[in-house]
Amino acid sequence: MAARVIVIGAGPAGVRAAQALVEAGLRPVVIDEGRRDGGQIYRRQPEGFSRSYETLYGTEAGRAASLHQDFDTLKGRIDYRPETLVWNIGPKSVHVVTGTLYRELAFDALIICSGATDRLMPVPGWHLAGTYSLGGAQVALKSQGCAIGARTVLMGTGPLLYLVAAQYVKAGATVAAVLDTSTVTQRLRALPRLLAIPAALRKGIALTGVLKRARVPVHRGVTPVRIAGSGEHGVTGVEARLAGGAKFEAECDAVGLGYHLRPETQLADLAGCAFRFDEDARQWLAHTDEDGRSSVEGVYLAGDGARVRGAGAAERSGRLAALAALHDAGIKTEGSEGIGRLRAELARFTRFAAGLRTAFPWPAHFAASLPDETIVCRCEAVTAGELRRVVRETGAQEANRAKAFSRVGMGRCQGRFCAHAGAEVIAAEARVPLASVGRLRGQAPVKPLPMALHAEPQEEQESAQ
Repeated sequence: MAARVIVIGAGPAGVRAAQALVEAGLRPVVIDEGRRDGGQIYRRQPEGFSRSYETLYGTEAGRAASLHQDFDTLKGRIDYRPETLVWNIGPKSVHVVTGTLYRELAFDALIICSGATDRLMPVPGWHLAGTYSLGGAQVALKSQGCAIGARTVLMGTGPLLYLVAAQYVKAGATVAAVLDTSTVTQRLRALPRLLAIPAALRKGIALTGVLKRARVPVHRGVTPVRIAGSGEHGVTGVEARLAGGAKFEAECDAVGLGYHLRPETQLADLAGCAFRFDEDARQWLAHTDEDGRSSVEGVYLAGDGARVRGAGAAERSGRLAALAALHDAGIKTEGSEGIGRLRAELARFTRFAAGLRTAFPWPAHFAASLPDETIVCRCEAVTAGELRRVVRETGAQEANRAKAFSRVGMGRCQGRFCAHAGAEVIAAEARVPLASVGRLRGQAPVKPLPMALHAEPQEEQESAQ
């Protein structure tokens, strides 16, 4: 019997993994939470929308078109399940929901290509209506052709900050300002590593050119102070401190906020994968070998869900993970020369990603100076002051213990928005290394499920497997 392989995700990593499996003669199951393939970066517009690839993806139009076309040719040779949520992973099986239908799918090999989500640092007022993550702002534009507001401020740091700003400008939206917490000096320091992929560096420079031609104010070395507004009216403005100490204010009705990206690791956690703390990135990452093998036999990790290195790296790591799964199943694959080339290319992307971390660092120091009234966990309305009180009065210096006492990370998003910042607040208050705070454990279901679930008939589950 052929190996049963499941691929979670239909972004760049998932598509290339499925492609390699099909080339080897397998018919993998590809599970996609979205309505259409492409993932976040190459998210496809809904059927009936007719915007061009150049409008949607800019300099990435060619790569997006290639990925979409390749996936279209695969559809007849894979078991594609869109709009399907993987909410839990057990030993050699995944638990999924499509609409209100629940099913369990067995696997011999599982390739998790879960992608990345926004990495967020709270700022007073970020809980007000009209505040979105940068990724959310981008989804609104790609999926529905709309901006998050009539007058938008984009704040944070990282390549996504400039990409979203340029996309908004090209779409005709009004960007009141771009506020970047990183500095020019940090970028110059990162230049040697960024030169690992000159084409990507040129694209980044081109994005700043778009903003300059549109006369969008761009300020670097900024310290966010607050997002102004009220519960009744939502966001009305932004206040920040510029690099020289001057006060900056801008009127707006929407804010896009984000500090680069973080891997979506909850499924890897549920699969039982071992994690290691990455000092440079200041986050816990699932441990893999160079080809994507995790610590759990038969479970492979690829794309930004394993390491945030961009779409180009995701495509290569997706193929490598599939080739590793095929090799481990005793199925002949391409020679060592092809694998060696993929590893070498991936190493270049790893070096470039390290450069991006230097150029656009995560502002960990902001956590210590957050006012006590600042909400850290938006789902449960847990403030920085409450977290600090828990650390002082209960001695909770570990993330899950602090969660038990304060409910931080216990809400709808399961810590996706607050876990990293919450850990920084705990570490700063307890005066301990961030690594010792640990990470919030993944809990099933990873996302909310419908109340009216019913199981797929057993005979249909068996035929699907």
